[in-house]
Amino acid sequence: MENFPILSLLIFLPIIGMVLILALPKDKDKTIKWLTLVITGIQVILAVIILFFFNFSLGGINDPSSFQFVEKLRWIEISGLAWVGKIKIDYFLGIDGISVVLILLTTIVTFIATLASWNISKSLKGYFALFLLLDTAMLGVFVSLDFFLFYVFWELMLLPMYFLIGVWGGPRREYAAIKFFLYTLLGSIFILLVMIGLYFSATETLVDGSKVFTFNLLALMDPANYNVTGILSPLNPNNLRFIAYIALFIGFAIKIPMFPFHTWLPDAHVEAPTAISVILAGILLKMGTYGILRISFPIFPEITQQLAWYIGLFGLINIIYGALAAMAQKDFKRLIAYSSVSHMGYVLLGMASLSTAGITGAVLQMFNHGIITAMLFIIVGIIYDRTHTREINAFGGLANQMPVYTGFVMVAFFAAIGLPGLSGFISEVLVFVGAFGNELIRVLTIIATLGILLGAGYMLWAFQRIYLGTLKDKWKELTDLTFIEYCMLVPLTIIIIVLGVYPSVILQFMSASVNAIVKFMANANIIHSSISTF
Repeated sequence: MENFPILSLLIFLPIIGMVLILALPKDKDKTIKWLTLVITGIQVILAVIILFFFNFSLGGINDPSSFQFVEKLRWIEISGLAWVGKIKIDYFLGIDGISVVLILLTTIVTFIATLASWNISKSLKGYFALFLLLDTAMLGVFVSLDFFLFYVFWELMLLPMYFLIGVWGGPRREYAAIKFFLYTLLGSIFILLVMIGLYFSATETLVDGSKVFTFNLLALMDPANYNVTGILSPLNPNNLRFIAYIALFIGFAIKIPMFPFHTWLPDAHVEAPTAISVILAGILLKMGTYGILRISFPIFPEITQQLAWYIGLFGLINIIYGALAAMAQKDFKRLIAYSSVSHMGYVLLGMASLSTAGITGAVLQMFNHGIITAMLFIIVGIIYDRTHTREINAFGGLANQMPVYTGFVMVAFFAAIGLPGLSGFISEVLVFVGAFGNELIRVLTIIATLGILLGAGYMLWAFQRIYLGTLKDKWKELTDLTFIEYCMLVPLTIIIIVLGVYPSVILQFMSASVNAIVKFMANANIIHSSISTF
């Protein structure tokens, strides 16, 4: 498998599907839907194959031999340039224990989102073509080991998401789409500027022994490059590393979204179709935390150490603020959107701990939140399709009319609360264990536990108002789940229960890589401590 380009197949299979869809006549609605379902289904199979051949013992940050299923070839090369000399950009793919978990999450959620798109009727051809383009962009982010290639996939995601919200969304879809686009584009500009600065601060040795500036992420992390006197080099007394770190962090934080950059998320969720809300919360938010963990932390380890308390503080703000905002919502979908803001705060808190337990919990929380929140948005979509309202107070007693549906709701709600035996519990426990072990953020961690109480408050209160009590007369004709809705909810429920009972199924993949990044950060900080960085 190491010699088979399975990552390229995984990434670009949706592009093949997109081309086939664009070639089909407009009236082939069923063919378009089934073709998309087959494409995303094959991706799930490919992700499982990758898991089957994955080596648990390998886990590294800047060592190419620690990455698996590596594909590397020269993509762009321009020689003879003044000052720069040569520009070299590689098509460089590879995965470790962190990215493999997110690949699995992406393929599962995308497949479920395809089923959630089954009732789309407007411009079906354009919808599924953009849907598959988005699929390619998301997967490309999680497997790129060249910063330029990473950035290409990061930017590629903007276009399809903008149109999927702006064309197929709700009444205020144009406003939500523009707000999403502008916020994310602002973050992308910050990332671009830092990427260019880093390019001139690290070198890579070619086969002929010559050295060139590079976008190679592994080279950018390598302590051997600390002797390069670039504009973002630790050895440059006038360097801008601190500013670059802040700019890069903000670029990724907007996508999380971290307070105060969170305001685009509720609007985007409320106006987006159900399937796009599933992808937005299930996958796109994780791109922000993944970028911080994959790029910001190991390239700027000494600044990460200095600012760990502030990262934990913003995690705490996300947890508490998101929970309080969710409790105040009257719109069911907006409540779930703010719950995502709160739960992504746990990821930030775990990452701020810089410990094995905390970062393991953060990565596991990325996966678990992706599955749980996908199920929650499907739950909202199911009831909205039948009633055409998301007003929480408009319901009541739905458990009497839709008992099976309510059973799935209970699983998702209690998993979001963090009930033991369901997947949300173990990831939050690991985050708190790791964060509490770091004296620097221990007080923040203690305060953050209020998020558990507040989370239970808004979820149970919503459950009571929507599903318990007396059924209103106008909802007595509602039907329970359809076959397609079973196909969406059953797999997600199984994953939530299995990971709640036996989390080692997923933890075994990430443990070596998490250990490696914690060790790398500690060692790199020792190296940096003897260098003037400001």
